[in-house]
Amino acid sequence: MNRSALVTGSSRGIGRATALALAREGWPVCVNYLQHKEAAEEVVSTLRAEGRRAMAFQADVADRAAVEEMARAAAETLGPVELLVNNAGVAGQCLFQDITDELWNRYLGVNLGGARNAIQAVLPHMISEKRGCIVNISSIWGLRGASCETAYACTKAALIALTRSLALELAPSGIRVNCVAPGVIDTDMVQVLGQETLRELAAETPLGRLGTPEDVAHAVAFFASEKASFLTGQVLTADGGFIV
Repeated sequence: MNRSALVTGSSRGIGRATALALAREGWPVCVNYLQHKEAAEEVVSTLRAEGRRAMAFQADVADRAAVEEMARAAAETLGPVELLVNNAGVAGQCLFQDITDELWNRYLGVNLGGARNAIQAVLPHMISEKRGCIVNISSIWGLRGASCETAYACTKAALIALTRSLALELAPSGIRVNCVAPGVIDTDMVQVLGQETLRELAAETPLGRLGTPEDVAHAVAFFASEKASFLTGQVLTADGGFIV
């Protein structure tokens, strides 16, 4: 396969599960990370042991130049990027009046700016070939809002608008753009809430449990497959019924 998938923020959690799932569907995968080099290399080692093609690349998605270099490296090593999963993100709880300029700009720079940087880096090839798939990872909080997570929710809502707008803009070029909005997923990011809170969130979920990274990865893999060839501009809420 002379094409590749780039999954941002894929050394751990949802990104890791997504990289593994896509590789097992036949995609050569570029595993992007910022700080967790060993974890990213473990993902690559796992896939190579299975006979899959994979590479790791360190880049802050908020850094446009770094993202462009990552896209070039992925194309040279694995093949042009024709599947992009914008998963990298930062999250945390903070009262709105306590949000500093630094925090606000970091959330926007990574969660929204990172998606913009990655899309713009891979889009020229997709447009020239008139094919490609982009999947943005939003959140149920981008649909419903979240107390004490205003900055995060704002960026995730913006990703949904980005998805729908780009889907319309890129459809004539044969490029599909979709979005997965996870609910409460059992990752390091939510473990900071504490076990009591997580038990309460599981109880609030109609299916009675927290989601797994694999639950989201399967949704992404579906959007990336030919089975979803007539789907674009869609938001798939993978939340166990949390916001129904």
